[in-house]
Amino acid sequence: MKSKIKNNKLAVNTIRAFVMDMVQKANSGHPGTAMALAPLAYTIYNNFMKFNPINADWVNRDRFILSAGHASALLYSILHLMGYDVSIDELKNFRQLHSKAAGHPEIGLIPGIEMTTGPLGQGIATSVGMAIAEKWLKNRFNKPGYALIDYNIFAVAGDGCMMEGISHEAASYAGHLGLNNLIWIYDDNGITIEGETDLTFSEDITKRFNSYNWQVQTVPDVNDLAVLNKALAKAISEKYKPSLIIVKSHIAYGSPNKQDSHSAHGEPLGVEEIKATKINYGLEPNRHFYIPDEVKHLAEIKIAEGKKLEKEWNELFEKYTDKYPELAKEFNQIQYQKLPVDWKKNLPQFPTDSIGTATRKSNHKILNYVVKQIPWFLGGAADLMPSTKTEINNEKDYNRNNCGRNFHFGIREHAMGSIVNGMALSKLRPFGATFLVFSDYMRASIRLAAMMSIPALFIFTHDSIGVGEDGPTHQPIEHLAALRAMQNLDVIRPADANELSVLWKQVIETKTRPSALILSRQAIPTIDRNKYSTAENALKGGYVLADCNGKPDIILIATGSEVSICLEAYEKLIAQNKKVRVVSLPCWNVFDHQTAEYRETVLPSDDKIKIAVEAGAILGWHKYVGNSNYSAVIGVDSFGKSAPAKQVFEEFEITVEKILDTVERCKKGSQLF
Repeated sequence: MKSKIKNNKLAVNTIRAFVMDMVQKANSGHPGTAMALAPLAYTIYNNFMKFNPINADWVNRDRFILSAGHASALLYSILHLMGYDVSIDELKNFRQLHSKAAGHPEIGLIPGIEMTTGPLGQGIATSVGMAIAEKWLKNRFNKPGYALIDYNIFAVAGDGCMMEGISHEAASYAGHLGLNNLIWIYDDNGITIEGETDLTFSEDITKRFNSYNWQVQTVPDVNDLAVLNKALAKAISEKYKPSLIIVKSHIAYGSPNKQDSHSAHGEPLGVEEIKATKINYGLEPNRHFYIPDEVKHLAEIKIAEGKKLEKEWNELFEKYTDKYPELAKEFNQIQYQKLPVDWKKNLPQFPTDSIGTATRKSNHKILNYVVKQIPWFLGGAADLMPSTKTEINNEKDYNRNNCGRNFHFGIREHAMGSIVNGMALSKLRPFGATFLVFSDYMRASIRLAAMMSIPALFIFTHDSIGVGEDGPTHQPIEHLAALRAMQNLDVIRPADANELSVLWKQVIETKTRPSALILSRQAIPTIDRNKYSTAENALKGGYVLADCNGKPDIILIATGSEVSICLEAYEKLIAQNKKVRVVSLPCWNVFDHQTAEYRETVLPSDDKIKIAVEAGAILGWHKYVGNSNYSAVIGVDSFGKSAPAKQVFEEFEITVEKILDTVERCKKGSQLF
């Protein structure tokens, strides 16, 4: 893979000069780490990675993740140098409004960026999911003589990544699984924003990763390309363990006055300092965004290499298609995110049942139907599979010996979220499950999934004070509101088993955002769909479940288990000749994106008594009920209590009686009665 270029040092220093120029022109950024790691990025891309710059999404490419996303100028510079479609003008527009060269790497803006990074630790944790996906795809599709899938994942971490707790979770899991296709490079430059890392950080990284069952190497000087090449080659050849290469570097390398200074971490070097540094590099001090002729042809070389690699792979896949047509069809479905025909034709339906079942239990039946239709749908739980009911029946576990579809993530919620993201970025359809209250542990990973617009699925059970005896530490209160506040995330809390089954269509067919399924521990009645509206309407995010003759005067709105409570209240009010409507609102995000006309038919904006009921924080509900004297939200305004679920609901007045009482109080402020 090594390209013919006479002066590697000149290429490295060209990258460093680009970094300095970009940050200086933007008057903002992080030059120090990017300058320090120029030899590393150049060596990986030039000597070891297989990729095609003109088709950055080629399926069998190696992946490069800059977990230390603040060093984005390094990634943009190396991508430009290697022939990717990132222009000099974009580099000159670094960190400016609408620039593709954003302050931290963002997937979709520039070809060659594998994921959005910036929150430290997320990149290396997500790389574990990518490594798992490579192993799974290789196991499913490769045949003797047909190595369709065979790539490595390189991830660059800084001191901050290593300090973040998610790095411990992810590294522990990767070592346990023996992911030998995973190579982390730790930039040990000894500097953070506040000063030297020994202010807070003194652990022995080598011993730490040895205990995780990783291969560990140290490169004493990242500028020693011969030693660096040898370490990378050894990591790639490792057969049984993931690899960590600790590289010693100098932040703002070559800067006469800023090298090894914490000020170089997050601010421009300054015009005069840049000139002096370029002189140290043997470059023209007054030339900006300049590529010497000896380096300029590198892009042409890498494009030619990439075209050749992909052409050979395409020819192999053509032969594979002839020999294994069904597997080839499935492979293409994964890569193009195409679902099997009629996958949803026989989704489970559930009979009317006044007692019903917990939606976590009905979800188990639905999930197991889905996995039979979609072979690349897979996932697991953070040590809670028996409680979340997310085991895939008759499938093997994923471990170092088997590439099964059941994942035991261990008690590692945060890493689980990022690993699921990595699998989704690799075009699989993964899920991770835990209790809703523990969504706090993985919020950063969920947020990145939403930001990257990937169809990751997060299954959260034990959705309310209905958790009961486990008490306030396990009873989510503010969690629904917090998740709903996140952009581009479908938070789905179904009213019963049939709503849930219908909403799986939305979960699976949505390709541009993640979903959070919110499921109950306690039994929920299965609604009589002959008497009330069809569950198919749930696909609109909100719908009229029960109605009256003519226009309603009272509208009850709820999600999840509280919908059945509202239906009980509805029946009592109808018996009193009241004009009442019940609205089920399982997914606010989808409902909010319906037409204004549709939303008006469900929740009229004129003066009605509107009462929302949910066993959680009331934050956000007033956009549906309004703020008048004849609107109200019945919710929970404190942490929960330890007691049987029925008693806890009564304690917090999530009851039919409370709804009826609230209706009476709202009537006093209304001119309708």
